[in-house]
Amino acid sequence: MSILECKGLCKSYKAGVPVLQNMELSIPKGKIVGLLGPNGCGKSTLIKIVAGLLVPNSGGVLVDGTPIGEATKAMVSYLPERTYFNSWMRVHELIDYFADFYEDFDAAKAYRLLEDLSISPGSRLKTLSKGTKEKVQLVLVMSRRAKLYLLDEPIAGVDPAAREYILGTIVGNYDPESTIIITTHLITDVEQVLDDFVFVSRGGQILKQGSVEEAREENGCSLDALFREVFRCSESC
Repeated sequence: MSILECKGLCKSYKAGVPVLQNMELSIPKGKIVGLLGPNGCGKSTLIKIVAGLLVPNSGGVLVDGTPIGEATKAMVSYLPERTYFNSWMRVHELIDYFADFYEDFDAAKAYRLLEDLSISPGSRLKTLSKGTKEKVQLVLVMSRRAKLYLLDEPIAGVDPAAREYILGTIVGNYDPESTIIITTHLITDVEQVLDDFVFVSRGGQILKQGSVEEAREENGCSLDALFREVFRCSESC
């Protein structure tokens, strides 16, 4: 069973340059999946389409068998690449906001995660470091009872210690019946938490997809090394 299906998905921005071109993709349920590729390959565009923030030019997208719309927004919890909260807000105000906006939001879980991460609910965002802001945003996203979590570059721009916290929070609060898609170019850092991977080249073309463990066994190398080899071959062809 697939949680996400893309059929002939196309998306272009200004000047008609295609970002996604006839993308064909199927993501299974109950996995942590790395959507991996260089900057500009369409990872964030795909995530925004699935989250219902962008409309494709053509092609279809299904989340749990349902076309993108109001019904799928209730299934999807989205972590954008950049923090979008107002800096004057306090953390507990954000929790109240999410609790009012999302029926599936678990405020008790959010407070528990904040305590685990030693983040005070009374803190204003403007007083927090970049890494701590990233943790707060992740806590809010992971405190929803969603079927599909879309995490766009959750560890980019933060220090290694913060990356460990963030990845630990993802894995430690993962519902095995849900699916998590993580976009990143920091493969070495995220490889440890992934079940499956998808290598995406420019234009949204899928170069390789499968199980991380099986790929390591078959190729005798890390996922990061395999990524470099696949893209080196792709660029030389």
